[in-house]
Order: sequence, then structure tokens, then C-alpha cells
Amino acid sequence: MKIFISTLGCKVNQYESQAILEMFIKAGFEKALGPKSADVLIINSCTVTEESNKKVRKMLHKYRRVNPKAIIVLTGCMVQAFPEKVKYLSQADIIAGNIGKESILEKVKDYLENPQKIIDIKPYKNGCTFENLTIQSFNDRTRAFLKIEDGCDRFCSYCIIPFARGRVRSKTLENIKKEIEALTENSYQEIVLVGINLSSYGQDLNVNICNAIELVSSYSAIKRIRLGSLEPEKMELEVVKRLAKIEKLCPQFHISLQSGCNETLKRMNRNYTVSDYEEIVKNLRAYFKNAAITTDIMVGFAGETDEEFEKTLDFVKKIKFAKIHVFPYSIRPGTKAAEFKNQVAPEVKNERIKKMLHFAAQLNREFLKEQIGNIDEVLFERRHGRDFFEGYTKNYVPVLVKTQEDLSAKILKVKLTEANDKYCLGELL
Repeated sequence: MKIFISTLGCKVNQYESQAILEMFIKAGFEKALGPKSADVLIINSCTVTEESNKKVRKMLHKYRRVNPKAIIVLTGCMVQAFPEKVKYLSQADIIAGNIGKESILEKVKDYLENPQKIIDIKPYKNGCTFENLTIQSFNDRTRAFLKIEDGCDRFCSYCIIPFARGRVRSKTLENIKKEIEALTENSYQEIVLVGINLSSYGQDLNVNICNAIELVSSYSAIKRIRLGSLEPEKMELEVVKRLAKIEKLCPQFHISLQSGCNETLKRMNRNYTVSDYEEIVKNLRAYFKNAAITTDIMVGFAGETDEEFEKTLDFVKKIKFAKIHVFPYSIRPGTKAAEFKNQVAPEVKNERIKKMLHFAAQLNREFLKEQIGNIDEVLFERRHGRDFFEGYTKNYVPVLVKTQEDLSAKILKVKLTEANDKYCLGELL
């Protein structure tokens, strides 16, 4: 039998899909090249925005249309956050929440024996432990994601994720060690540590994110360690100093901001100020040479005035982010912000999005131009067109080098010579 998995959303979902895929492969399934040739179709859903939910529903309809005989499994955050809504989605044969993803294979086997709809959505409870899914490989030959944390305790007023993922819980250092050993056997040189609230790793184990990075760094086969998205919390100066001692840690930090206005942040229940955020960036740049600071900006949050938006624009320019993920606020039923008055009109939101994207593109161009003349180590990943090979520096600058040689999985020194809107051009040294 053949299996095909579609993944929507974050790096954590991508990791979990890989773990599920490996589970099925070990049980004798083959990986299908597409949904039409699969016997089992799994959709690992995202629910971070209403648009994410729409994508899931469209995908369900499409898969049932193109492959009417397949067993369709719907799992992930949309299922966990909105159990009453998804129960009635007729296109899915199996509907399973985020709890117990390790049992999806057994559910498929049960369905094969008795083809009756299966719905299994357990609620998160206090004391819920880390579900120890594991991987031995990843889609990318050079970089593997490793999930070490799940859940979030923040309860930002706009966010449904704590309901979809539960409270903070962490993978033990011993289990991280076992997984790293499996990944090094498959020649991965870069590990990306990911989590729902990665900054909070270890708070339930009496350790912190530094302990996990130091452990991964102790393996000689691992050349680079990269961090997934971080929240500003727990990024104190002492943590930054300790991180700076880990030579393999890449100087690229994606620290979620959401807004550059204190009034907006307070309504968002973000529990930090713009000055707190600026201090974190200042410390990172002081201790990491040529650090790339990237972020998320939410535009049009409930009650955001023109003045508040301008404050965010000014702060974005002040910080000089290397890259910004810009997205509009969308109402999530079940969150506090859904009940806020003074929701921003769609046309106002769209204008602000355009303005923010303009400045984001400008800052990205400036950052890439600043890299010209630098000599950096590039981990090469794939061919780009017929004449170039593409890779990334430690601070995640995309680099193209003109060559006919296969540079896959090689780390080579490159002098960056030119920059455009998307990447830098370089010469091998």
C-alpha cells in the first residue's frame, strides 16, 4: 500500500509528518509520489489563521475528488482546536487530534479491517507529557528538523494555538541524544531545533534551551545548529551569553514581534514592551557577529489605529530586520480578541499590509547588500537552474555560485560579490 502526506503550517507539523511517514514505511507502506496514487492520504492541518482552515477544507474536497477510494486521515491543529466543527467533515474517514499521533497507523489498520468512520479527539489535560515521535531522516539531504518542545502557556489574546497544542512540555535530553545519533548516521550536517514555544524548552524538566543546544553541539558530525522561531520570553542576557559560547549555533534568530507598539502589544497580551524586545536584539548583535534578526509582524490587529501602525513601522525600521513575515490579523473564534470591538476594516488592513511589505522588502535588500564582500561558509543544498548551485550561510543568506560541479551537502568558503532582491552571488574560494 502507498501513503501520501500533505503538511500545512509550521516546522513542528513538518517534523511530525516525517515521523508519521517513517512509521508507515517501517510497517511496509511505500511513499506515493502524489495523492492520486496513494491508498492512504493524510492531511496534517494548521489552524493559525482562518485562511489555514480554508486550505484544509479545500484539500479535503480535492483529495476525495481525485482519489475517491483512498482512506483519508485528517489530523493536526485544526482538528484539536475545533473538534465539534471537524467531526462533520464527511470527506475524512479518520479524524484524529494532536494527542496520540503515534497511533495513526493503528487507526488506519483498524479502518482497513472495519471501514467505519473513526473520530478520536482527546482534550489536553494538565500534566500531559511530551509525545515522543522520532525521525531518522528528513526530506532535505543537508538539514533536519528536530522537535524538542510542544505547547504554549502564553495565551496571547489572538491565538488559538494553546488550545490546539496544550501547555509547554519538552523532550528529555536523553531522547534528544537518541534522535541525534540516528540523524548523524544519515549524514545530516545541520540540525534545526523546533517547537511551538521553543524559548520555553525545558521549563518542565529544570533545564533550558541552552542545555539542548549544547548537547547537539557535542556531536562532531553536526556542523551547524539552527533555531526555529523564538518568543522574546526567556531570552535574558545570561542566556544570550551562554548561547554565544556554542560555536556551531548559527547567528540567525527569528524572534516573533507581532507589533512594534506597546499599546497593541498589551491588547495582544504579549507581556513584553518594545524596549524589552530592542534590548534582546541589542544583546544578540553584541554577542553574535553579523547576526540576522528576522521576525513576524501582524497587521490590523483589533483596535490598531493609524498611529499604532506607524509606531510599528518606525520600530521595524529602527531594528533593521533582515527579513519579516508580514500577515493580516484574522479573527479566531474562541480567543479573547475575537470579542474585541473596533475590528480593523479589511480595506484598511490591506493598505497597511502593502505598506509593511514594501518596507520589509526594502530592509531585506539592504541586509543582503550589507553582506557583499563577506567571506562565509555556505552549506550547499541544490542546483539552481542550469548554471548555479544554491546554499545558505550561517546567518541564512541564500547564496548562488556559478558552477557545473555537484556541491550537494558540501560546506565551502565563498566570497559574496553581488546582491539582488532575493539572494547573494558568490565565488568559491
